[in-house]
Amino acid sequence: MWRVMETPLNCAEEQQPPPALPASWSTVTPQESPADRNDKGNAVGFVLVHAGAGYHSESKAKEYKHVCKRACQRAVDRLKAGALAVDAVTAALVELEDSPFTNAGMGSNLNLSGEIECDASIMDGKSLRYGAVGAVSGINNPVLVANRLLSEAQKGKLSAGRIPPCFLVGRGAHDWAVNHGIPPCPSEKMATKFSLSAYKRNKHKMELAEKVDTGFNHHSKKRRQASETENGSGLLDTVGAIVVDREGNVAAAVSSGGLAMKHPGRVGQAAHHGCGCWAENTSTLNPYSTAVSTSGSPFLASEDCVLGGVIVLRCCRCSDAQPSPDIQAILVEFLWSHTTESMCVGYMSAQDGKAKTHISRLPPGAVAGQSLAIEGGVCRLVNTPTTVD
Repeated sequence: MWRVMETPLNCAEEQQPPPALPASWSTVTPQESPADRNDKGNAVGFVLVHAGAGYHSESKAKEYKHVCKRACQRAVDRLKAGALAVDAVTAALVELEDSPFTNAGMGSNLNLSGEIECDASIMDGKSLRYGAVGAVSGINNPVLVANRLLSEAQKGKLSAGRIPPCFLVGRGAHDWAVNHGIPPCPSEKMATKFSLSAYKRNKHKMELAEKVDTGFNHHSKKRRQASETENGSGLLDTVGAIVVDREGNVAAAVSSGGLAMKHPGRVGQAAHHGCGCWAENTSTLNPYSTAVSTSGSPFLASEDCVLGGVIVLRCCRCSDAQPSPDIQAILVEFLWSHTTESMCVGYMSAQDGKAKTHISRLPPGAVAGQSLAIEGGVCRLVNTPTTVD
């Protein structure tokens, strides 16, 4: 069975580099009764999720925490059923996409044409395979398409030696998904009252901006700039998850509705290889398995502020001496960081009774885009053989 020790890392610091993670950690674990061990069985694994980097209002804090909690539970349920990291991380993303409060799947931002186009990607740290979709419409859970692309590619070449796709966009992605059993969902049904209301507000702002650009009204320009300052930080971007399974495999996934009022057909960072997410198992050259999922605006030199967030996980087999060769341990170090005003996260080990959720915020007086918040923790998973009396 598995036991977990969790230790918090230092919290947010303004304009400071991330603290170095210790090379080794204490191997002391909480004491458990025989009844606890029997109830938990061989529960294995760990999941960390986020519901976007941006601004999470206090009035909706409960909803954001709740969806992160559900996403963690979905992943853990899959891990307890024996699923590998890729399937568990997909389950977490489906829950995040189904929430009307996140900018992914249901309730995503609308583009200039008033339609929803989503990006998603997933990576398997064991095989280093990757699957992604970009600007896909009419699919409620784009991460399912990304996952299916990954799994189909693992089957090998197609007829006549053709190479299977790993990244599809637009109509081609939609048709491929439907042909592989993923049900379509009309784009208008994916919109929510919140996303439609935001679209109308943004459209009105654009109309004002166009009048300003033609010199229509100086006062309108001031109002437009004030509106951008007031509402710009409220936008939420990508959602993501990272997972470690019972075998120590890692996987990462990311999903996004993209920028509000984007041009139709725009593919964001969530779909790009090595940009939205990354996962890589330990190897002879690397003692750590690593998984990353990102969120935020483009990191461009022309941007005045860098607004983004990231969740990171690394794990390895414990090098400390074990009391028995039958006992194995995995050390999991994890953190989240953001330059936005806030970021909602949740995490859970397969042994935990429920997920822990948290809305991380910049310190008082910190400036979004110019300050950095870092929080995280560490857990030690110990696998001991189950004995039968």
